[in-house]
Amino acid sequence: MLGSKRTIVETLTFEVAEEQEGLRLDQFLSQAYPDFSRSYHQRLIEEGYVLVDGLEIRKPSKRLKRASQITLLIPEPEPLEVLPENIPIDIVYEDQHILVLIKPCGLVVHPSPGYTSGTLVNALLYHVKSLSSIGGVERPGIVHRLDKNTMGLMVVAKTDMAHRSLAEQFKERKVEKLYKALVKGIPNWSYKLIEAPIGRHTEDRKKFTIREEGKPAKSEVWLLRTFPRQSISLLKVKIHTGRTHQIRVHLSHLGFPILGDTTYGFKRSSVDKRLLQTLGGCHMLLSYHLSFEHPQTGQKLTFEIQEPEPFKSTLALIEKLEEELS
Repeated sequence: MLGSKRTIVETLTFEVAEEQEGLRLDQFLSQAYPDFSRSYHQRLIEEGYVLVDGLEIRKPSKRLKRASQITLLIPEPEPLEVLPENIPIDIVYEDQHILVLIKPCGLVVHPSPGYTSGTLVNALLYHVKSLSSIGGVERPGIVHRLDKNTMGLMVVAKTDMAHRSLAEQFKERKVEKLYKALVKGIPNWSYKLIEAPIGRHTEDRKKFTIREEGKPAKSEVWLLRTFPRQSISLLKVKIHTGRTHQIRVHLSHLGFPILGDTTYGFKRSSVDKRLLQTLGGCHMLLSYHLSFEHPQTGQKLTFEIQEPEPFKSTLALIEKLEEELS
């Protein structure tokens, strides 16, 4: 018997790999399905939503054996109570319709099961009197996202009219988004057009990959600078579609993983230890340019920012190390 009456909306099955033998059940699930926090996985286990080799296990600390089949029964989500929190946000523009801000590295954009606090939405609810309601209770004002460890410009809708207008502009690809990326490796080209479809990874649900049956994805990449002694490059990227992890997947596919992005091929051993300290767990991917039409006036608005931390200090250190090695 399940410990709750919530309807099951999805059933996922994972197999314990050889290198995962001995992991706790909650640790394993956090790796296999990172959409949920570890504390939420623990709760699902305790409520009877997890089976190990067909048996209901309610002990998060259970150690797993190789080749065991883990079944995760995902119940329908509970309504989240999202509360205002006094989290500082860097606002670069605001009027009665929209707000443009710089999202720092490490800040999750919106709540999800297990992440009900400490998000950008919690911060917005504290700092802004009204937000659009179209995104629902959990995503008020949110028209687009940046990954947790990516930093840079975002636009937020304060009214439903603004939300509809911005969403339509994103859908019709009228919003111009430019990124800077510090990557490992040096391209032998100055410009590259990437048109490669992206879909969820078949074995690792937290990852996406190039797949024929994936959704169309288009990126343009320009080479800005190279640091040959460290085999590092600074790239400019323009995305024409907004697939999850698009830039990370496309650059990794080309053989140029973003510094700090261990999910998509960055090896910590490939750079100077001082660089690792500066990265601080962030991906060196920055949304530095955002351009769109104002939802109310139709005026073209363009925002461009200088490199925030830790992108700025990482680039400065790379320049310093390049000089030392010359």
